[in-house]
Amino acid sequence: MAKKITIAIVGNPNSGKTTIFNNITGAHQKVGNWPGVTVEKKEGITTYDGCTIQAVDLPGTYSLTAYSLEEIIARNYIIGEKPDLVVDVIDASTLERNLYLATQLIDLGVKLVFALNMVDVARSRGLIIDHENLSLLMGVPFVPTVGSKNQGTKDLLKAIVGVAEDRESVSRHIHINYGLELEEEIEQFQGLIRTSASFPDEHHSRWMGIKLLENDEEVIKEIEKSPLKKKVLDQLGKSKAHLNEILGEDSETLMADRRYGFIHGALKETFRQAQRNRRYLSDQVDMVLTNRLLGFPIFIFFIWAMFQLTFSVGQYPMDWIDAGVGLLARVVGDLMGEGLPRNLVVGGLISGVGGVAVFLPNIFILFFCIALFEDTGYMARAAFIMDKVMHTLGLHGKSFIPMIMGFGCNVPAIMATRVLESRRDRILTILINPLISCSARLPVYVLIAGALFGAYAGNVIFSLYVIGILLAILMGQIFKRTLFRGEIAPFVLELPPYRMPTLKGTLIHMWERGSIFIRKMGGVILVGSILVWALSSFPQTVDYSRDYDMEKRKIQERYAIQKEELMQSWQSEKVQLLTREMNLKIAELEALRKDEFQENSFLGRLGKAIVPFLRPLGFDWKGGVALLTGFVAKEIVVSTFGILYQVGEKEGEESEGLRTAIRNAMTPLIGYAFMVFVLVYTPCLATLAAIRRETGSWGWTGFSVGYSLILAWILAFVIYRGGMILGLG
Repeated sequence: MAKKITIAIVGNPNSGKTTIFNNITGAHQKVGNWPGVTVEKKEGITTYDGCTIQAVDLPGTYSLTAYSLEEIIARNYIIGEKPDLVVDVIDASTLERNLYLATQLIDLGVKLVFALNMVDVARSRGLIIDHENLSLLMGVPFVPTVGSKNQGTKDLLKAIVGVAEDRESVSRHIHINYGLELEEEIEQFQGLIRTSASFPDEHHSRWMGIKLLENDEEVIKEIEKSPLKKKVLDQLGKSKAHLNEILGEDSETLMADRRYGFIHGALKETFRQAQRNRRYLSDQVDMVLTNRLLGFPIFIFFIWAMFQLTFSVGQYPMDWIDAGVGLLARVVGDLMGEGLPRNLVVGGLISGVGGVAVFLPNIFILFFCIALFEDTGYMARAAFIMDKVMHTLGLHGKSFIPMIMGFGCNVPAIMATRVLESRRDRILTILINPLISCSARLPVYVLIAGALFGAYAGNVIFSLYVIGILLAILMGQIFKRTLFRGEIAPFVLELPPYRMPTLKGTLIHMWERGSIFIRKMGGVILVGSILVWALSSFPQTVDYSRDYDMEKRKIQERYAIQKEELMQSWQSEKVQLLTREMNLKIAELEALRKDEFQENSFLGRLGKAIVPFLRPLGFDWKGGVALLTGFVAKEIVVSTFGILYQVGEKEGEESEGLRTAIRNAMTPLIGYAFMVFVLVYTPCLATLAAIRRETGSWGWTGFSVGYSLILAWILAFVIYRGGMILGLG
């Protein structure tokens, strides 16, 4: 008995849909009306490859939104009758407009075949379409046809049977990504809708969430009949208000923009127009920003400018906060007096958390620039530009999207790999993602680069981000050739239209990301600072190599005699100079005492234990301890330095800030090697937890720790030892 396949044929008016239907079914047709309406209904039958194909010609429609009777009929048939497959007839000469319906069918999650009709007309207009690549990108076979000449019909039937029987290798379901804000709201609706037994299907619940944001009256009516009415409609009101506040547009317009962005991205790689009379603004801008020769240098310039702005503009508020932290430390220290509580507050909390708080302006400026790139639409172009670069290295641009997110934080970036269909692609992208420098590392760069490289600090920081990107690409290539052989799944990179961002929306995006950093200051950084202080403050009893108290008394006695002689001769100015000289010598002695105390503390012992591992890199035990605490969170590297160098406790005109302490402890060569080590070595605990959760494997998590630690050591060794050989030390 022949297998029966039911197909629905849809398409825009005048796309040649009915001609394709006639070519498939021939004379085996029957005509009637759809139930309750006067709209004509056509059905037909044909056989191919041992299968009986029953075709239903649905009314011509531009979309599946319930605006017209034709749209409602087409949509209700696909959703209610559940045909085995839907054939969308697309006019190749007006591809962008016709693909809008195609994206809505993809959202439904049904099996699809796209008939790329009128390819002869498209060719005559100088339109060149790479339908094979377009098929790979959209997960749906595109079959070229010329309905008026009955060309391509057999190929179309072959694709229909292949997709229906799951034999078509190209066919796969993809999720059109509507952007962070819209996707968050869609997921909210999905979660609510799937709690009802009436809407169990995952694809259908996602489609309903999308339609709610598009104000689809039929879906809203369906929700109003269900027990979910209040929850869903309340959420709908909140979602619309939230999106309008942040993005400055109603949700329906935003959904349409994202769909056309998806279409634009797909056609950017697969469509060329030999003759073109009119170019829209987005196209004109894209001619420069995504140009094959200019696109990449422009992208690099924008990233360089971002870090220059982050450092140069951020320097002013950073200095203000630094001064405020120093003043707070002195005031609190004077009020509390000597003792462990004072040491905890001043040397632990203020030096630790305050040392990180200094870099808040840099963090917020970085996030403002990233939000600006996203809101204008340029971030999508950056992914498209890097897509071409990564293709040449055997990777795909889809993996670059989580990498771009990694500039903010590696945790959500690793979670974003869920959009990759292949487990191999997900794990590969997860392993290279921590090499992209997140915002938590930025305070370390700003501190060390600002202390050691002066006016060139912005360029130095930029170079670290470039190194991270290059390493991610290199390791991705190595892993792909060794651990993850095979082709990476194709993917459409959206190119939404350029927008003039609203200041409010950009500031909200900046705050959403930056507030995470502030919360970390009150959580993991606070706890980490207390732990580092405790380890550096105990045990309290230390067997010193010198009798510091006796040496201090001798200095005081010696200067007391000299001052008495000067006072008798009424030389008060020399007395003041002598007093200052005495205080400096005592301060130097106290600094030596503190250094020896720290070396004998639990933290110092831990640091000395790993010094043999770090000595070939030029790092001392304090740098080693800072790297150890950076396992918890990279920001704690800065707070650890603040505690170890006791910056918060130094007072007076001669006191040194943290940057001065770093300048005294490191050469520029050691500092650069240290920053590269921080860039590459083991991700923070939150990132490791995300890797474990997303891979479902302790093995891959351990591998991530191991390879990044080895790679960091090798790179720092090459930089330090190579620099010494070249005389840069």
